[in-house]
Amino acid sequence: MARMSTDLTDNGLSFYALVTGPVPSPFEKDNRYVPTDMVPLSVLDLGMLRVPSGRVEACDPFVSLGEASVFEIGPGDYPVRVTIADVSRKHDGSHERNAYLSLVLADGEPTAVKAAEPLRGAGYLGVDSGMVAFVDAEAAVAMSVLADGANLYDDFEPEPWCVPVDSPEHYREGAANIVMPLDRAGENIIMASSGWGDGCYPLMITRAADGAPLGLHIDLGVVGEDDAQV
Repeated sequence: MARMSTDLTDNGLSFYALVTGPVPSPFEKDNRYVPTDMVPLSVLDLGMLRVPSGRVEACDPFVSLGEASVFEIGPGDYPVRVTIADVSRKHDGSHERNAYLSLVLADGEPTAVKAAEPLRGAGYLGVDSGMVAFVDAEAAVAMSVLADGANLYDDFEPEPWCVPVDSPEHYREGAANIVMPLDRAGENIIMASSGWGDGCYPLMITRAADGAPLGLHIDLGVVGEDDAQV
């Protein structure tokens, strides 16, 4: 398979969020994983995220909702997309691991990728539930208060979040777009399973040649330079 040519790969950034097609595998010297040459990527649209507060939180939706890193992006509706890698560990045979969850801030060709700088919290996301998410920051706090310690995955009323998360007929199994029970302006949360599961994942931002931000990304450590999770 030929290597996909994009500004990101041409500039040697080894960052493949929102790239469709084959990219270099980080497992060339690790025969526990396949493929070892080129990893096919695809992109799935998970709908629009409503951010009326102008601040977005990147969180573990079942552990750090309302308490994770917050970024200022401006009020509006933003597309969220997940980049999926067809890669697996040989011993379990599973495929299609999520490589990036991306909040698209603007159209354009990215020419630089940098660590994202939050208004609050760290430049990385700790994950303990195997899921990552984007959500309006104010809606996240309101939802956390409403839950009041309830397990949002399988105990919350009127409907636990496991229903759409576990349904292959929603977007796909392990991904969901859920409207918040206390939404005042259609606030929702968009989530996806996290690459290799629990861990600590960097938050990155892509920029155009003029420095304008194009996307906020949770890098799930599946593809890209030094991203292999072993």
